[in-house]
Amino acid sequence: MVQKKREKPDWLKTKIPTGKSYLKVKDIVKKHKLHTICTSGNCPNIDECWGLGTATLMILGDICTRSCKFCAVKTGKPNPVDFKEPQRVAESVSLMNLKHCVLTSVDRDDLKDSGSEIWAETILKIKELNPNTTIEALIPDFDAKTKLIDKVIEAKPEVISHNLETVRRITSLVRSRAKYDRSLEVIKHISNSGIISKSGIMLGLGEKREEIFETMDDLIAVGCKVFTMGQYLQPTKNHLPVSNFIAPEIFEEYKIVGLEKGFKFVESSPLVRSSYHAEKHVGKK
Repeated sequence: MVQKKREKPDWLKTKIPTGKSYLKVKDIVKKHKLHTICTSGNCPNIDECWGLGTATLMILGDICTRSCKFCAVKTGKPNPVDFKEPQRVAESVSLMNLKHCVLTSVDRDDLKDSGSEIWAETILKIKELNPNTTIEALIPDFDAKTKLIDKVIEAKPEVISHNLETVRRITSLVRSRAKYDRSLEVIKHISNSGIISKSGIMLGLGEKREEIFETMDDLIAVGCKVFTMGQYLQPTKNHLPVSNFIAPEIFEEYKIVGLEKGFKFVESSPLVRSSYHAEKHVGKK
């Protein structure tokens, strides 16, 4: 039986984006047939981020090979790889005049290299055409294959992030193939490379307070420097229902705890998504 979506509290209600910078980026995204997690993921901060010169571009198509129960991105059989995409994305970053670019991708378990080659080429092309633009690579787990992760590391983005998404206990309910400990392995490998490592979780999926703190400890143990927490919102009636809405003051409390535990930077509020204020996370070693 499909459960009815919970009514959002006032602190989660946002205005329709209308700013000039937002409209300019929207036009470029449409004209150049780009995919963004800002739109595919129904991000509530799209107006603010695009207005500040930050955008999250999604490479390797818009169809994911995994079917996580929280994610609004389409799932199924992806289209063939577009080998011209790195150049096109780099040119679009220039047209959008982005100060900071977050790259992410769908999972491409259908490819032998999981798309890591396109990942590396895209980062290098962006750097070549936009030497003053900083980059965060929000990567899939690549099945924790270090040779594939190293391709991204060797392209030298300023930050590499990989999200745990939730606490250990309910990972199997939320994520379709990814595993909690595998993701920790990925984050540890990034940390050991010397590049800033980052991760994030969603709250409101039924996790317990002490489990959130345990997740923080697990991330600190593998060298994670930047941590994000935001409210899970059910994308459609076919996705996991919201278990509970977390009040802003609780998010603020969790932020304080995270900083006390040793994270260099913590973003924690109901509307936070993993790329929120991403430009501030550069240099948090």
